[in-house]
Amino acid sequence: MSSLHDLYREHGQSPWLDNLRREWIVNGELDRWVERGVRGLTSNPSIFQKAMTSGGEYDEQFAGLLADGLSVADGYWELVLTDIGGALDALAPVHDTSDGLDGFVSVEVDPKLARDTDGTLAAARALHQRVNRSNLYVKIPGTAEGLPAIEAMTAEGRSINVTLLFSLSRYAEVIEAYLRGLEACPGDLSSVSGVASFFISRTDTEVDRRLEAIGTPEALALRGQTAVAQGQVAYKLFTEQFTGPRWEALKARGARVQRPLWASTSTKNPAYPDTLYVDQLIGPNTVNTLPDATLEAFTDHGTLARTVDADPDAAQSILDGVANVGVDLDEVADRLEDEGVSAFVKSFDDLLESLATTADRLTEGHR
Repeated sequence: MSSLHDLYREHGQSPWLDNLRREWIVNGELDRWVERGVRGLTSNPSIFQKAMTSGGEYDEQFAGLLADGLSVADGYWELVLTDIGGALDALAPVHDTSDGLDGFVSVEVDPKLARDTDGTLAAARALHQRVNRSNLYVKIPGTAEGLPAIEAMTAEGRSINVTLLFSLSRYAEVIEAYLRGLEACPGDLSSVSGVASFFISRTDTEVDRRLEAIGTPEALALRGQTAVAQGQVAYKLFTEQFTGPRWEALKARGARVQRPLWASTSTKNPAYPDTLYVDQLIGPNTVNTLPDATLEAFTDHGTLARTVDADPDAAQSILDGVANVGVDLDEVADRLEDEGVSAFVKSFDDLLESLATTADRLTEGHR
């Protein structure tokens, strides 16, 4: 057994892989990750941009799609769904043996829809209907516009990964959308699942920049602590919201909790330990989705201990301290949300542009 197996068996946290490449499906690398203890997988436009613009693993399928008359954009989605299908197959045994708790693969709707409720609803519904696999998560951004889509998809019995969460206030709204969706969903709820993805390292990057600009000893002493503290307070909110009569009524119908998922957990600041955002956020009913390099680092020298709820009062004190020195965490969250959406849109646009160039090359090669 590896430390990834121990993470789940001893502490109830599911390690997921935050990466996907065609070659990993073909050469068995993804299967090996599953054997080592990976229990799920997440993808996003940035991941597919890196995968599809390095090497020629996608050329043969893409050329065939173009020959069939598909546009570059439609061809992109065919490439994505082929990879997602391979990942779903690799994770299906985990899904089966965990009674539907894990084994999920996440695919994101077009990032340009992040501010478009109706467009997000249509795209999420179409992805669920087209893939039609019980271990699929469709990712919907946790923007204000995404909240009604999260509730509606849950009410339809569709499993959703809420992504791009940066604030406790928005997280509370996401939990409410999930609960309302479950309440509106008829019948047995055991097949409905959800995670709420809190982005961790980006919060420290932005807050640390502001603390350094303030420059006081009190501000500088708080660097590198906000992201973990916010995650730990989010976990406290999770435990509070998924208890009591309202939740028990849903649980009696088979409902599953919407687990917190820690995303963006590779450290951006080299001064911080490379397993910081794993070691300090371990606890039951949570997911941590990690890039392969961070998974390797945790397997090599991570610390296995329950930490996510070790001292929630101390975590809240850190957030209070950050606010007291002049950092507005809601403003930070708004900025990070805008930057996150913009980054995914840019990745998507850059990838389509690159695929258009590839299409020209492949088409020229067949003339």
